[in-house]
Amino acid sequence: MTKKFFLELVNYNNWADNLTMEWLDQLNDKQWERPVASSFPSIKQTVVHMVSAKKIWIDFWTNAPDPIYLSAEFKGTKNELIEIWKKASVDIKSFIESYPEDDYKRSINIKYQRGGEAQMSFWQTLPHYVNHATYHRGQLVTLLRQANFTGFSNTDLATYFIHQK
Repeated sequence: MTKKFFLELVNYNNWADNLTMEWLDQLNDKQWERPVASSFPSIKQTVVHMVSAKKIWIDFWTNAPDPIYLSAEFKGTKNELIEIWKKASVDIKSFIESYPEDDYKRSINIKYQRGGEAQMSFWQTLPHYVNHATYHRGQLVTLLRQANFTGFSNTDLATYFIHQK
């Protein structure tokens, strides 16, 4: 694993997240809040989870004493959530740019929201974070289709690489 590879993963994830944010900007409040049968009870709650996960990894990587799970406390609007998401995207890229490759094997402490702790090597956490985001973007496509949204574009990693040429 190299910094160049990790930055490419972060750039891909931010690119795909930006496309997703563009989709969400087009939703009305009824679509945003519509109850759904999925991992989370609405498009809104799915996105809150995604943004919370993006932010929490920064807390884990910086060994924040009290990691903040946004999903436990967010009460804002769709636009406020998207602004938090955009800032988290910038923060993750900045963090990865400055994180020393010599520390990629460093152990990262993870504190679960419902209690309990675990550890992973840093080099394992970033691919996990990107995979997790991809998983939930896939869920969003299904949820958005159920809400009659059809203005999608492809967010696959291959599509990202092809468009970067």
